[in-house]
Amino acid sequence: MHTRLLLDAGSGGRAMQELIHSCFQKAFANPILDTMDDAALLSALPGRLAMSTDSYTVTPLFFPGGSIGSLAIHGTVNDVAMLGAKPLYLSCAFILEEGLELAVLERVVDDMAKALHKARVQIVTGDTKVVPKGGCDQIFITTTGLGSLLFDDPPSGHKARPNDAVLVSGTVGDHGLTIMAQREGLHFASDVRSDSQALHFMVERLYTAGLSVHVLRDPTRGGLATTLNEIASQSHVGIRIDETRIPISESVVSGCSFMGLDPLYLANEGKCLCFVPMDEAEKALSILKEDPCGGDAAIIGHVTEEAGRVILKTALGGERLLGLLEGSQLPRIC
Repeated sequence: MHTRLLLDAGSGGRAMQELIHSCFQKAFANPILDTMDDAALLSALPGRLAMSTDSYTVTPLFFPGGSIGSLAIHGTVNDVAMLGAKPLYLSCAFILEEGLELAVLERVVDDMAKALHKARVQIVTGDTKVVPKGGCDQIFITTTGLGSLLFDDPPSGHKARPNDAVLVSGTVGDHGLTIMAQREGLHFASDVRSDSQALHFMVERLYTAGLSVHVLRDPTRGGLATTLNEIASQSHVGIRIDETRIPISESVVSGCSFMGLDPLYLANEGKCLCFVPMDEAEKALSILKEDPCGGDAAIIGHVTEEAGRVILKTALGGERLLGLLEGSQLPRIC
């Protein structure tokens, strides 16, 4: 019995069929996928649709709080949810390196299956390719998500308005620091964990409450500061945030201090920014805090008319202009 992936597992023949049935179909089984057709036949979805696609190349493959498998589900589910949609279906494509241990692949797939079950979404179609050794780094995963819009006026990065309140659903920087610590073999007094999680149930809570949500965005690569800059540019507004209000865990603060990193530019994989009118801010905060994913939520600032400027009020009372991330603090974090 082979314990490593052979090149002919991507050839379209018997070896590929065995891999698909014993690994992928077994883990992701559902009536749509199980037809094993070249495309998925979906029931009609109500209203307008949201769609997103992303590729995942993170190294290491496994880290405290998740893996490339769970990340591939959470990341695309969250991207669909940030448009105010309920994710329903995913497609998934694997690029696998010849010689990959099958036990590693099975562990990744198992993490994906658990994330799918918890998120209540399904993988309904997919593809697998095996490339010669050195053609990729173990496993690359691409997922595409499809969902049905909840909001009549869906949130967008173009819809921030002066006097909107800016909320974040929890502590920032956890995922980026976790990946860096794993690569460098570092251990802090209180070890950090990735925040990788699906956020769409929290978004549904905001919708059900009837809030006027102008912007939803998950601050992944480039972190909180870069995402705020993107929103400010899209909406032609300014954003002011208060450093003392931004939730950052003590482990991330100490780890960033030790490594010379800025937590405001570190990736997050289970947090979102939410912009609502100021008079709805406290209600939105309460809803976020009630959700299992939002216990550390906070109101961190507000939108101004200073087009394109993101300004941080520091803990010392001064001001600092936050720009886009320059270069890369940490490559391949998702």
